[in-house]
Amino acid sequence: MFNRQCSIIGAVHLIPLPGSPYYGGSIDEILRWALDDAMKYKENGVDAIILENMHDLPYLKGYVEPETVAAMTLVAHALKYETMLPTGVQLLAGANIEALAVATAADLNFIRVEGFVYAHVGDEGIHESSAAQLIRRRAALKSNNVKIFADIKKKHSAHAITDDVSLIETAHAAEFFLADGVVVSGARTGLPPAEQDVKAVKENVKCSVLVGSGANEINVEKFVSYCDAIIVGSSLKEDGIWKNHVDEKRVERFVQRVEKCLHALC
Repeated sequence: MFNRQCSIIGAVHLIPLPGSPYYGGSIDEILRWALDDAMKYKENGVDAIILENMHDLPYLKGYVEPETVAAMTLVAHALKYETMLPTGVQLLAGANIEALAVATAADLNFIRVEGFVYAHVGDEGIHESSAAQLIRRRAALKSNNVKIFADIKKKHSAHAITDDVSLIETAHAAEFFLADGVVVSGARTGLPPAEQDVKAVKENVKCSVLVGSGANEINVEKFVSYCDAIIVGSSLKEDGIWKNHVDEKRVERFVQRVEKCLHALC
């Protein structure tokens, strides 16, 4: 799907969508904001983009409203065909079926999902496994071209109820339940996972391994040899704040750093 041994997926955090308390009433403004960020990623060498409804606070649990799905589909379709980059989507929180619907309708390449295997407690409450429903829906929609990248031991969550299940066993379960890749993240947005965790997961699964949070131009060298892709957002935004627009200079430096690290591995 991607171009590099360790590919870079830039996160486009959409401003509030319809259904969110902070929706501003203009789909055109959402599209302009998103396209501006997406083109900055493309023009500075990122391999793919992922759209997320990060501004839709507070998040619903396990679903989003139909108007949110409609708006996300419109924006996702526009961005994919304006950028011509592989494109994915995540719908918070745990709206995995809706994310698959968006990806199918907008001809996207992948989705990022939470609550795929095992239960966890998120900000929104208890998320249960969605793998069986999601994989069956993908098959029914003839959408096997849409790859599923599943978070394991997801950020912004408590995992006490599965404390006796290791990160590696969770990765094995996600792979066994037909995830195309697993996402390893830190405790919250902007915090990286432990290098040894990424390495251990890579050594124990055959599916793709992605770093899902906290990568920046300083620490990325720790991850490039252990993962297939890095989803990066906060560190590439103005002032390193996820709510801001993408900073072209930060993207350029990050891409150059990844290329340098990969070259050193050759």
